[in-house]
Amino acid sequence: MDSDCDGRTGQSKFVLFHPTGFPNKSPLFQPPMVAAITISFRSLPSPYSVGIWEVSPVCSVGYRRSDHRARFPSPAMAESTKAKVEVFDSEEVLAESLAKYTANLSSNFIGERGAFTIVVSGGSLIKSLRKLTESPHVDSIHWSKWHVFWVDERVVPKDHDDSNYKLAYEGFLSKVPIPPGNVYSINDALSAEGAAHDYQTCLKNLVKSGVLNISETRFPKFDLMLLGMGPDGHVASLFPGHELMNEKEKWVTFIKDSPKPPPERITFTFPVINSSASIALVVAGAGKAHVVQAALGDTSQVSEKLPVQIVSPEGELTWFLDKGAASKL
Repeated sequence: MDSDCDGRTGQSKFVLFHPTGFPNKSPLFQPPMVAAITISFRSLPSPYSVGIWEVSPVCSVGYRRSDHRARFPSPAMAESTKAKVEVFDSEEVLAESLAKYTANLSSNFIGERGAFTIVVSGGSLIKSLRKLTESPHVDSIHWSKWHVFWVDERVVPKDHDDSNYKLAYEGFLSKVPIPPGNVYSINDALSAEGAAHDYQTCLKNLVKSGVLNISETRFPKFDLMLLGMGPDGHVASLFPGHELMNEKEKWVTFIKDSPKPPPERITFTFPVINSSASIALVVAGAGKAHVVQAALGDTSQVSEKLPVQIVSPEGELTWFLDKGAASKL
């Protein structure tokens, strides 16, 4: 069971991990100027290497393949000065690293403030959390201090196959001892508009009670937000070209014409997403490689900014990619 929300610049230092070393600097490479990016390549096959070109007062970072075609993180994704891109040899290795990353943040925030506020999304993201339900993490994490939220939700009953709550419960929540009162799902008896208003009221009450921090921009500040990305570059239920991408005031809003079924959903807005202390963007599979390329590499294929390119938190942004998702970089 769960608890419904019912109204209650200077030069940057880079750390890069690479299997084959840095290529020689070359005047032939003239990558765009970008802010601080850390790129990690974990257990990649031999054609990959990592390169760094120093350009004062900032650095430009990219990686090369053996055919000498360079690809670089786009300036849009470099707006945050604490962005990192990590590439893993497989989704299995990605999931292991994501579990360690989440467990470390949990330990740090619980030690600092006695609670850990984490936001999840739907889709394949939940599958990538499976390592948290295994040793050593399942026995070492202070689950009683966790508070779980959803970045978006479909306005359907909780037992419906389209429910993000159901997906998270079956794949993750049912396997860890988080108190039911610390799991904040939507009130599925309400309309989309009513559910969005109710969820926002819930968040405001949690700010008042001290469970949630407030950001400098006066939006709720979650400790960790775990985001997936759709094949069209959408995050949460914020879709390319939709007017909700431009919402600046509301914490939670609703959509009745989602281009992806089901049509009625609620979603956090970008001001809330970008107020997070940490965001992990988790993308696996070659089917999303072209969008990863558009977001991190060649922006010439994109006529307008993708939702994923607007993700730029106050804190740290880390991309978790498997080699399939990174295959077009």
